[in-house]
Amino acid sequence: MSLTTITVDREERIDRVLARLIPERSRSELAPLFAAGAVTAGGRRLKASERLAPGTRVAVDLAVLAPRPLELEPEAENLALDIRYEDEWLLVVNKPAGMVVHPAPGHAGGTLVNALLYHYGDRLSRLGEHGRPGIVHRLDRDTTGLLLVARDDRVHRRLAAALARREIHRGYEALVLGRFDEGSGTIAAPLGRDPQNRQKQAVRADGRPSVTHFRVLSSYAQASHLSVELETGRTHQIRVHMAHIGHAVLGDPIYGSRRAERAAGLPPLPGEGQFLHAARLVLTHPVSGERLDISVPPPERFRQAQAALAEAGQP
Repeated sequence: MSLTTITVDREERIDRVLARLIPERSRSELAPLFAAGAVTAGGRRLKASERLAPGTRVAVDLAVLAPRPLELEPEAENLALDIRYEDEWLLVVNKPAGMVVHPAPGHAGGTLVNALLYHYGDRLSRLGEHGRPGIVHRLDRDTTGLLLVARDDRVHRRLAAALARREIHRGYEALVLGRFDEGSGTIAAPLGRDPQNRQKQAVRADGRPSVTHFRVLSSYAQASHLSVELETGRTHQIRVHMAHIGHAVLGDPIYGSRRAERAAGLPPLPGEGQFLHAARLVLTHPVSGERLDISVPPPERFRQAQAALAEAGQP
């Protein structure tokens, strides 16, 4: 028997609570627990859709889950890391464009995890999914900027819970197609899997609530530089939301369009991939209670694109 006890931290479906508070297992992996009667509160078997009051203690018997298939451990690789904050509990890494966060089909090496294993070895949390030591949240391959890494299992749990409670501020900068009449705005549109392409996300009525806030920093002839804040953190959220309102992130190979960029008269922009940068992280340190406020400017490619847009003409 592998019994875990969790305490409900907010009123929502209990299957979602489990997925947040047991980060070493995905929500789909945890789903069979309910049919097996392995999730209980006060001796009562719970359904996945039930909502419990915050503070309720829930017992979860993970022993009923099938063992995961054997996977190869990622190998340590001597790759450079740009560390912006470090202590014995956590790291904040400035991820470059083109670096995948963790090994996946087609990307067995050259990832952030491979680099972390070389520099930190077993001094990383092991709570995440297999092959993802220390990884608390992710950035897309070509999105640059700040990423949290946990070095302790307890800290990993606390950071994951803080993310779920929206207590960690994540600020981005983006270059997007078109100009705005307003100086700021909010996009509230639920997101889920695109039914036509499982590799993509889409705005859909039955999706998960998703909220993005943006503010215009500067305007060009047919493009804008935005500051973007996530209220929720869904996969590809900024990219899908901006495309949804007709302002796709420039260079986005999935949700944007080079044809639309050319039709708008934009100049050629350097490199490949979306112009999206995770510029700021603000959080309360899960051990010391210190307020951490860490920022990093966009990379050179982003600044070159800004210069090209400015040279092409101001509005």
